[in-house]
Amino acid sequence: MSKNKQKPQIIENVTVSDFAAEGKCIVKVDGQVIFIEGNVAPGDVVDVMITRKKSNYREGVVRKIHTYSDQRVAPFCEHFGLCGGCKWQHIALDTQLNQKWQQVHDHLHRIAKVELPTIFPILASESTQYYRNKLEFTFSPHRWLTTDEIANQTDLPRNVLGFHIPKRFDRILHIEHCYLQADPSNQIRLAVNGFAQKSGYTFYDSVNQHGQLRNLIIRTASTGQVMVIVQFGENNAEVVEATMQFVHAQFPELASLQYIINTKGNDSYQDQTVELYAGTPYIEEQMEGLTFRVGPKSFYQTNAQQAYNLYKIARQYAQLTGHETVYDLYTGTGTIANFVARQSKKVVGVEYVPDAVKDAVVNSTINEIYNTSFFAGDMKTLLNDDFVAQHGRPDVIITDPPRAGMDAPVVQTILRAAPQRVVYVSCNTATQARDLALMDELYAVRSVQPVDMFPHTHHVENVVLLEKR
Repeated sequence: MSKNKQKPQIIENVTVSDFAAEGKCIVKVDGQVIFIEGNVAPGDVVDVMITRKKSNYREGVVRKIHTYSDQRVAPFCEHFGLCGGCKWQHIALDTQLNQKWQQVHDHLHRIAKVELPTIFPILASESTQYYRNKLEFTFSPHRWLTTDEIANQTDLPRNVLGFHIPKRFDRILHIEHCYLQADPSNQIRLAVNGFAQKSGYTFYDSVNQHGQLRNLIIRTASTGQVMVIVQFGENNAEVVEATMQFVHAQFPELASLQYIINTKGNDSYQDQTVELYAGTPYIEEQMEGLTFRVGPKSFYQTNAQQAYNLYKIARQYAQLTGHETVYDLYTGTGTIANFVARQSKKVVGVEYVPDAVKDAVVNSTINEIYNTSFFAGDMKTLLNDDFVAQHGRPDVIITDPPRAGMDAPVVQTILRAAPQRVVYVSCNTATQARDLALMDELYAVRSVQPVDMFPHTHHVENVVLLEKR
């Protein structure tokens, strides 16, 4: 006989005390910290089920809310609580901003442990809805049924085009209206879903890895241009042509319509060929008279309006006079590099992804910028003393690394190059703080500016100015 499973521990009527990292909250019971997930807010009185025990903390999920906090507001989206996005809709915007500022403060003080100036108030996003310029939706035969749908025994199609349920890669939620991306995003998604259902095409099963329709990507630009990319899981010419012709006929205003045949085991398409069906292979963003071409594989900040504010802060911190050699590390498609080029003597961009470097060169060319150069390679091996000797010692370095921060060899190269200023843009203040500690002997932190790029989430960007001691 199998052993009886131990019943999970339930702790009743405890008050949520504070926010924690990664959007979680904290409950303290008998001097021990419990990190909890769920749509809770500080001040809620809840029952918590313990899911994991560690020596110095526990983890749990909320089973019931007895009393609601006065920090709450009514969520504006009907899918809140099921969809994986906008997890802080129930938190007042002022509280969101305060908590993001506090996250920056805590990471820089507790992890970096360096001398810090007063941290500026967080720069709020003017738009708190419809601010994203890129969304990806998944086709699946495994629709997630809501409690109401199950209770009403609604006869719904199991095929669905929507978002993943958190922590369930194999279950997809049907979205009626998404508040993240402006029109015509919702109309395109609903139209494509309806066409695929009516046509009887198979939706991609990520568990068994088969199906004709796999993924839908929609990119929009502040110029009004829209790009649609359909990813197919099978190379079926009839299905591809019918689907693309439908989208083209329904939305003839699209600036770019493209597709990908992806028969490998994951949805990543950076290594796949993108085929142009109609329009141009890119859409265009504009910023201060500069034009940036955004292709299907291009990285561009997903909140374009707030990205402009972010870049202005980085440029201000760089204190350029027109005589400086600037290195732009993790340059992507060269957005920051081209943004500061007209105030610099020359800009050297370094990026891991070769296709992004090609985009960066194009963006310089179309803007008639001739003092930039871009190089592709693994940052920790490409950026070395020989590279600096060949391209000139930088007066200013602007670095915008991924969430993992900078590798130790990159930090050491920066220290040996010893530019007068380093402008560090980060989407993860924990790894940023770690890197600031490594640079503390040579550099002092002079200014810190948090930026809210993603309202209704726990994510925060941060810009730090370091100057040589």
